[in-house]
Amino acid sequence: MMDQRDKKGDMQEQGLELNHLAATKTTLRMEVAALSDVGYRRSNNEDSFGYDSETNIFVVCDGMGGLAAGEIASDKAVDLTLKTYNDLTSQEINTEQRLRSAIDSANETVWNMAQQDYKLRGMGTTLVAAAMLENKVIIGNVGDSRAYFLRDGDCVQITEDHSYIAEQLRRGGPIISDEASQRLRQFITRAVGVHPNVEPDFFALDLKPADMILLTTDGLTRYADANKLAHHIYMHSNIEDICRGLIAIAHEGGAEDNITCMLLRFS
Repeated sequence: MMDQRDKKGDMQEQGLELNHLAATKTTLRMEVAALSDVGYRRSNNEDSFGYDSETNIFVVCDGMGGLAAGEIASDKAVDLTLKTYNDLTSQEINTEQRLRSAIDSANETVWNMAQQDYKLRGMGTTLVAAAMLENKVIIGNVGDSRAYFLRDGDCVQITEDHSYIAEQLRRGGPIISDEASQRLRQFITRAVGVHPNVEPDFFALDLKPADMILLTTDGLTRYADANKLAHHIYMHSNIEDICRGLIAIAHEGGAEDNITCMLLRFS
């Protein structure tokens, strides 16, 4: 089993991590590239990502909490999601159930760590994950890290943000001013590790050649909507270059937060 978590240290030191996968055990070939950057305003990177190319599970997390707590939360959430999902490989449960159990395990571990150490109280993390089986993908998310689906030049946000602003808009609440939006953007309504239990959202998609999936933290999406993401992604053929360019978009906007993106392309 090839686990990509062992390169986390290099990512934190250099602000850059690229991974490439030639093929998987699905009927589609797949490439994946991932990059994380600390941004201009933060002294440490609280984002984490990881994947396992044998079981086809891909995870991106954005930690939150004082001192290094956010980094701990996101790192543990990635590790436990991958581990639990892989541990359930031999059991006769469907992909969504495996992913749900993996996210539950991550939530329980982060929650318990915070209860046992007062310095970690209040820590948590967003999580977005993609799990593939043959030509289907299940997306699970908690928080405001997002998954986008790209096909035939279009880019559609798959996930729904679990944030105060997004919840208000879904309920038909009043339009929030740009200034207020900036202040309220940080308020997340669901996160891994903040409560004893968590309720992820799940989405299922059928895949075909040339489809792409982007998993990303809000360090990128606050500077680019779906149209801007699509314009950049379809302008380039090398997925590692695409990830570098997405990070550059966040830098051009000021890069006030950590930025992580993971791009999956099928052929």
